[in-house]
Amino acid sequence: MAKENLFLCMGSACHQMGVYDVLPKLQTLIKEHDLENDVELKGSFCLETCSQGIVMKFKEERFSKISPQNVEAVFNDEILPVIQATLAHAS
Repeated sequence: MAKENLFLCMGSACHQMGVYDVLPKLQTLIKEHDLENDVELKGSFCLETCSQGIVMKFKEERFSKISPQNVEAVFNDEILPVIQATLAHAS
C-alpha cells in the first residue's frame, strides 16, 4: 500500500509562527505511533489559511491553529484519528 501524505505548510507565515519547531515534533509523533510505513510527512507551499496558525492537511482534511506548544495535542486529538480511520478503511 502506498503511503498517505501528511502535508505541513512551510509558507512564510507558518515559518514565522514556528513551523520549524513543529516539524521535529511531528516526525517524533509519527515514529511513536508506528506510522512511518503508512504516512509520509511532506512540506507544502501555502495552504491558504495563514491567519489560523500553522496548517496541516491530510487527504481533504485541514488542521489549523497548530503551534509548537499544541502540536502533540492536535496530532493526538484531531490528526491521528483521521489517519487511523483512513488506514483502517484502506486495509
